[in-house]
Amino acid sequence: MQDPSLLYELRSESEFGAPVLIEAMGGFVDAGHGVQLACNHLLETFASEAVAVFEVDELVDYRSRRPMLVFDTDHWDEYSEPSLALHALRDANGTTFLLLAGPEPDLQWERFVAALAILIDALGVRMTMGLHAVPWAAPHTRPLGISAHGHPLDLPIGPPVGIGRVQIPASAGQLLQYRLVEGGRDAIGLAAHVPHYLALAEYPDSAVTLLDGVERVADLSLGLDALRVSAAEVRAEIDAQVRDDEQTAAAIHQLEESYDELERQGATPAGETIPTGDQLGAAFERFLAERLRQDEDDARPG
Repeated sequence: MQDPSLLYELRSESEFGAPVLIEAMGGFVDAGHGVQLACNHLLETFASEAVAVFEVDELVDYRSRRPMLVFDTDHWDEYSEPSLALHALRDANGTTFLLLAGPEPDLQWERFVAALAILIDALGVRMTMGLHAVPWAAPHTRPLGISAHGHPLDLPIGPPVGIGRVQIPASAGQLLQYRLVEGGRDAIGLAAHVPHYLALAEYPDSAVTLLDGVERVADLSLGLDALRVSAAEVRAEIDAQVRDDEQTAAAIHQLEESYDELERQGATPAGETIPTGDQLGAAFERFLAERLRQDEDDARPG
C-alpha cells in the first residue's frame, strides 16, 4: 500500500479537544436522501473550516459519476469540481465536531480508511459516527425508527433491531467503521428506517431522525427546527396525495396496523403479512403517474 498520508492535504493545525467525527459521504444507499440532507443541513447551518482535503483524482472514478460542466453559448463556463474533505464545525453551543463530506471513494478503500485512521488519531477523535438511511417496512405516518451498530452500543438510541446475520454490498463508510472497531477505536453507525415507498424521494424526516440521534449520542445541538418544519410540510404533502388514491391508502393502512402491532408486542406477530417495498412502491408510482397525467389533461386548452 502506498503511504496513506499522501491521500490528503492537512490544512489546519487547530486543536479540537476530543471531537466526534460524523461520516456523511454520498454512498450506495441513501433512502430518502437522508444522509445528503443531513450533511447539507450541517454545512449550511454552521460555519466550517476544512481540516483535511482528499485527493479526489486518486479516489473517484469520474466515468461512473461524471461531474457537471456548464456550457454557455460558446464556451465552458463552470465546472462542479468534486470535493471530499474533513470539516471542523461548531454546534449551536460552540462545541466542535468534525464532518466527513463528499463522494464515497470508488477506489483505494483500504488506503483511504488508513488515511482517516491517521487523521482520527492525530485529531483526538473520541468517536466516529457513520450516517445511513435504509428502506424499511414502515409507514410515513409513524415516527421513523433508528438503529445503531458498532462499538460501543450502550447508547441512548434504543435496542438493536433483530435483523440477524445478513450479507450486503459494502460501502467505504461501513468499511471505515469495521476497521476502526477492529483496531480498538469507538465507531458506530446510525441507520434511519425510511418507508420503502419514499426511498427515492427527498424525505427530510430521515435527516431529522439521523441528526436527532447524533444529538443524543454526541451531546451536540444541531439546530433542527427548520429541518423539522420542512419534514412536516413534506409529510402533509404526502398525506394529501395518498388520500386521493384508495389502493395506496389501503396499503399504508395495513402497514400502520403491522407497525402498531409490533409496538404493542415488541416482536413480529406470528403470521403477520407486511406489504413489501415493491408493492407499496408500485402503488405509489402508479398514483404519481396518474396524478401527472391528470395535471397534463387539466393544463390542455379546452
